[in-house]
Amino acid sequence: MKYEIKHEIRGRLRVHFKQNRMTYEEADRLHYYLQKHPGILNAKVYERTADAVILFDGSRDEVAEYLNDFSYENSDVPKEVLETSNRRLSSEYQDKLLRKIFFRAVRRILLPYQARVVFVCFKAVKYVMEGVRCLKAGKIEVPVLDAAAITTSIVRGNIKTAGSIMFLLGIGELLEDWTHKKSVSDLARSMSLNTDKVWLCKDGMQMLVPSDEVDPEDTVVVHMGNVIPFDGIISQGEAMVNQSAMTGEPLSVKKEKGGYVYAGTVLQEGELHIIVKEIKGSTRFEKIVEMIEDTDKLKSASESRAEHIADKLVPYTLLGTAAAWLITRNAAKALAVLMVDFSCALKLAVPVSVLSAIREGNEHGIMIKGGKYMEAVADADTIVFDKTGTLTKAVPSVKSIVGFGESSEEMLRIAACLEEHFPHSMARAVVDAAKARRLEHEEMHSKVKYIVAHGIASEIEGKKVIIGSRHFVFEDEKCRIPEGKEEVFDSLPSEYSHLYMAVDGILTAVICVEDPIREEAADVIAALKEEGIKKVVMMTGDSERAAAAIAKRVGVDEYYFEVLPEDKAEYIQKEKAGGGKVIMIGDGINDSPALSAADAGIAVSSGAEIAREISDITIDSDDLYSLVVLKKLSRMLMERIDKDYKAIVGINTALIGAGVSGIIPPTASAWMHNGSTLGITLMSMRDLLS
Repeated sequence: MKYEIKHEIRGRLRVHFKQNRMTYEEADRLHYYLQKHPGILNAKVYERTADAVILFDGSRDEVAEYLNDFSYENSDVPKEVLETSNRRLSSEYQDKLLRKIFFRAVRRILLPYQARVVFVCFKAVKYVMEGVRCLKAGKIEVPVLDAAAITTSIVRGNIKTAGSIMFLLGIGELLEDWTHKKSVSDLARSMSLNTDKVWLCKDGMQMLVPSDEVDPEDTVVVHMGNVIPFDGIISQGEAMVNQSAMTGEPLSVKKEKGGYVYAGTVLQEGELHIIVKEIKGSTRFEKIVEMIEDTDKLKSASESRAEHIADKLVPYTLLGTAAAWLITRNAAKALAVLMVDFSCALKLAVPVSVLSAIREGNEHGIMIKGGKYMEAVADADTIVFDKTGTLTKAVPSVKSIVGFGESSEEMLRIAACLEEHFPHSMARAVVDAAKARRLEHEEMHSKVKYIVAHGIASEIEGKKVIIGSRHFVFEDEKCRIPEGKEEVFDSLPSEYSHLYMAVDGILTAVICVEDPIREEAADVIAALKEEGIKKVVMMTGDSERAAAAIAKRVGVDEYYFEVLPEDKAEYIQKEKAGGGKVIMIGDGINDSPALSAADAGIAVSSGAEIAREISDITIDSDDLYSLVVLKKLSRMLMERIDKDYKAIVGINTALIGAGVSGIIPPTASAWMHNGSTLGITLMSMRDLLS
């Protein structure tokens, strides 16, 4: 690719590529290519001029060599990056803004006064009609103020003021729409770049493939605990499906052969073979945009309060206008009150602050589904941790297999065959151990049944096989230890977690799994307490001995052992009933009731898909410090919203005072009001943690 360096200072290059302009796709390809380089801190690509500004840390020659290797044809860019780019959106709105400014200047220069009067009156009809419709609906809101200000100016013969008001309103609407769409698009794009994988059924074989490789009429298999990826018809199986993401109904519904299922719903129990009918509308990006736009469901109390206050202030603005005229008998001073309202800034700045904070969270590996959950995190005083895969690492490993008369390797092979269907860290450990020992297996069992928080049951060659917790194997299933093997059982190493496996009621093996504590766990808990968390709780289905050891090492205030999913949810409900604000963090299917019950449910990204779907927030599994970042970000967001409130009230009150006292004319008030609204909004888009 031919280029020339137009300007250069230390750590910064401005590069021009030898072409007239770039297409949007070419600019996106170049931007993605530049951002991938580890030495490039930031890059901006300007498609109209075919320029790029590159900020780098390191060797200038290395960056130049990297540019030499670039070509549009050979650049490997994920399809999601190109599909979700907002470059076209930004360009369209820039053009709209420039056209609006250009045509206003042309009208003022070229059109005679009489023509401008006709044009202003014609444009005013739209705003007046909106105000009338609002009044007919029994509402006194912002459109009423706009209509009153424009009508008053025209009646007074102040055509210039009326034109300026409509111009500023048009600019404000354009910027508001642009800001909102860009914020939503940026956020959705950053959330959507991980390609989901699905089980594709072809020629009787199941293959794990990227979701974008699936076509209509293909058959996909969805296992328990996973999200249904596409709309389709069930060709095989029956299951209970949680459709709360689509209908809001918390209870699962039964689905069987011939029934229709929808993308984004969760398979809670069972297994389904689905013939794909609809690909369009079920992509990750589209679902995320829909989620973000679901404002009624996801608005924080602060956002709702801003809208409520904004609407409530309109009648008082009208009363203030009337009072100013009655006191001063000066229409210009009364109009100064009408020109300035608190509503626009309140309705724009607060939602933009929330969207910006959600985007910033995502940059730190935190996916937040709505502003109300950030508010819940900011107010939270109690956090409940699941143990396995949360306080402990998400990569447990099998250390040994203790056999009770059967071949240890054969038992591990059977265990892996059963566990591979379920998205849990312990299950992955068993499957990985079998792979490491080259224990290949074909499907040898009948339908697998997963008992939440207990284990797995199936049938092999007419024999019932179960694998799971001690409680499940010995108390629920009444299995027994083989005669003469009691000593072996009693000498099981206590430092490991245990998976018990039995065939036809007889214990055949115990799989010893090491589940090391995350190095950062103790420091994270200490940091959370500094951020305002008063009580840290750990809940686990593991034994008392294992729970006590981990609780002591990480520094939790309370711990509970051998708990069931309903126990976790019940504890959270109890804390909430006592006036507490509770966060729950977990990773498994068994954590889903507690995640739903909490004020903010947080799932670890490597956990079960149902946990991620039901949760309100998802954090990167690599580092628990994300929780500290989330808590700090949420607190700072609430502080920013409070500052925005004060700034909006202070500035607009001052403008009203200056207008009524005659210090500034109404047109200047309007300009300054809109300028301050834009300024506060732009300030609200800045990163909180930088």
